Amino acid sequence: MRLQVFCEDRLGITRELLDILASRQIDLRGIEIDRVGIIYLNCPEVAFDQFSQLMSQIRQLDGVTDVRKIQFMPTEREHKELKALLEALPDPFFSINLQGKIDLANDAAETLLGKARSEIVGEYIQTFVGFNIQNWLEKEQAAKRSELVVIAGLDYIMEILPVYVADESDEQVLASVVILLKSLSEAKMPLAMRKLSGDNGFEHLVGQSSRFKQLVSQAKKLAMLDAPLLIQGETGSGKEMLARACHQRSLRREQPFLLVNCISMPDSAAETELFGMAATATEAGKKGIFEQADGGTVFLYEVGEMSEHLQIKLLRFLQDGTFRRVGEEQEMRVNVRVICSTQKKLPDLVAANQFREDLYYRLNVLSLVVPPLRERTADIVPLADLFLSQFAQELQQPKPVISPEVAQFLSQYAWPGNIRQLRNVLFRAMTQLESTQMTVDDIQLPENESATVISEETLDGSLDDIMKRYESGILTSLYQSYPSTRKLAKRLGVSHTAVANKLREYGINKR
Repeated sequence: MRLQVFCEDRLGITRELLDILASRQIDLRGIEIDRVGIIYLNCPEVAFDQFSQLMSQIRQLDGVTDVRKIQFMPTEREHKELKALLEALPDPFFSINLQGKIDLANDAAETLLGKARSEIVGEYIQTFVGFNIQNWLEKEQAAKRSELVVIAGLDYIMEILPVYVADESDEQVLASVVILLKSLSEAKMPLAMRKLSGDNGFEHLVGQSSRFKQLVSQAKKLAMLDAPLLIQGETGSGKEMLARACHQRSLRREQPFLLVNCISMPDSAAETELFGMAATATEAGKKGIFEQADGGTVFLYEVGEMSEHLQIKLLRFLQDGTFRRVGEEQEMRVNVRVICSTQKKLPDLVAANQFREDLYYRLNVLSLVVPPLRERTADIVPLADLFLSQFAQELQQPKPVISPEVAQFLSQYAWPGNIRQLRNVLFRAMTQLESTQMTVDDIQLPENESATVISEETLDGSLDDIMKRYESGILTSLYQSYPSTRKLAKRLGVSHTAVANKLREYGINKR
């Protein structure tokens, strides 16, 4: 029971209250004294008769004006109110002690980390968000700060707030640290990514298939080099995001990352956009993309669409880093890394005299090939989960649960539009959703779209050749995600012996 005793400010009254409790053998669990003349007592519950006698005895004390039973001690009430307020926050919240361990986390933090409260409280905060409290105390002397972090593929502004309390001499003493994570909208993502540290760039890329892991491992190595990089892959497969990640991991990450869309840029204005224009009597000079990106990276999107005239200009620039503004004779030099992407096969364009062979070899110093989504089916559900988390933030609605039927349905579709198509399909489904669980009926996919992934090259040869090639492709793709004959046999619903024979026939191994 908790008691609230109203009394005069008299010397010894607290001692007399404690004597009453001791005489009745009532244990004292806590006491709080208010400066305005209120004493709070926290004791175990007692029988009704003993409680009535206790209240009467306290009221008879000299200076006591009233005594009441209350539900909470003042500090208990404040703690519960504060905890309820923090639980209601829509943003993930952590309270950290000075040893760097988590003392408190709200529901939003649980949801973000995908862990129960018992798995979060008591763990070091550095495990989850990479914040080292000791370095912060030493280098920044516990000053308020903000930084950008990526958690589970999503961007957050991490607000780090020191909590000071007054000691007995009214000196402000650091007691704990509060961390609040505020999500960034997708519209701010390009700006945010330019400010992220080099290691964080690749955290935006989500996947668990062996093809994906191999791509990321290779990309991290090539990102640190300064030579031109060619990224090849189908439309919507994530070439631009991979280019941004490479820039973020490079030594150029603090400098600009500028994108040039070679498809939409008209040839008449393209040279001016890339290389700038000289000043005239009536107009000031204009900086081109390469000049603006000095020290950084220029990403040429769909370089296979570039005109022959621009190909010559680009080739000369790649040779020594020099160029002239349009209408200007003076050369200037910049230090820029060029990353290109293409969904076309440049060797075929070279053979057809549509792309310069010497430029192709200049661009293809380092290369990455982004596999289509249908060749890394193990990444489809993690990507879907990431997109639904993003949409839930943008639309301010609960994140829906992906049922096993939906996961299987998404994994079996060919996705000719790759990641972009998956994202758009899920966004459409999210806007139409009326429950907390997404079903197959909520997802609208063109029934005949899978036929578009069959190319003329695929149909070359006899029917037997086509079927063998198709069967070999299916087994090769699935073997990446089901790396044993027994798992693959179970996935395909056939015998272990049949799968083993087919793998041996087509020369397919885990590599």
